[in-house]
Amino acid sequence: MHWDVVIRNLDYFLLGAWPAGPVGGLLMSVLLALGGIFGAFWVGLVFGLMRLSRNLWVKLPSVIYIEIVRGTPLLLMVFWFYFLAPVVLGKTLPSFQSSLIAFIVFTGAYIAEIVRAGVMALPKGQMEAARGSGLTHVQAMRYVILPQALRNMIPSFVNQFVSLTKDTSLASLIGVNELMLTADQVNNRELTAPMEIFVTVAVLYFVVCYVLTSASRRLERQLARYQARGRR
Repeated sequence: MHWDVVIRNLDYFLLGAWPAGPVGGLLMSVLLALGGIFGAFWVGLVFGLMRLSRNLWVKLPSVIYIEIVRGTPLLLMVFWFYFLAPVVLGKTLPSFQSSLIAFIVFTGAYIAEIVRAGVMALPKGQMEAARGSGLTHVQAMRYVILPQALRNMIPSFVNQFVSLTKDTSLASLIGVNELMLTADQVNNRELTAPMEIFVTVAVLYFVVCYVLTSASRRLERQLARYQARGRR
């Protein structure tokens, strides 16, 4: 067993060359996931609400976007943005930006479906009561419907965050120095401890995902208690 290889390179697994050099390793994976879920939330919120519209010209672009993206593998989308960006933009995007855009676009489609389902799960009387109080449709959606729906969507958002955290490993295929690529670099340099290195990578992913999943379960319990008090 060669666990000394893991111990010597643990800081590289966690942070890459930072602070003396570029960020990498687990920190890069987390940054990609955070940036991806933040951007995807706003993309998904807009397209999810567009899909709820009764106006065909508003709804149709959302349906096309969601169905195309959900029917496309994430790996292919990463390649699209990395290899097609120079053709469309006339310049090459850095691998980090390409992968981040791909994660935002891909995850945004799933967030859009979460938003749509969350709004539709609320009783129709909520909108009717809000409109009856004199609010416009937009005001009713902003002040009455979305606050309730978004609160119920939080566990689903966290689960999507967990999934995206694992999916960041695909960014290694276009040269982003996230956790999988740092592990591969160490393995190619040492050539003595592949099992120990990739077991360590699996444990690091598990720890991050377990923390997020535990947070999601805690939120679900808190929301259940909140809703139970609201019914009294």
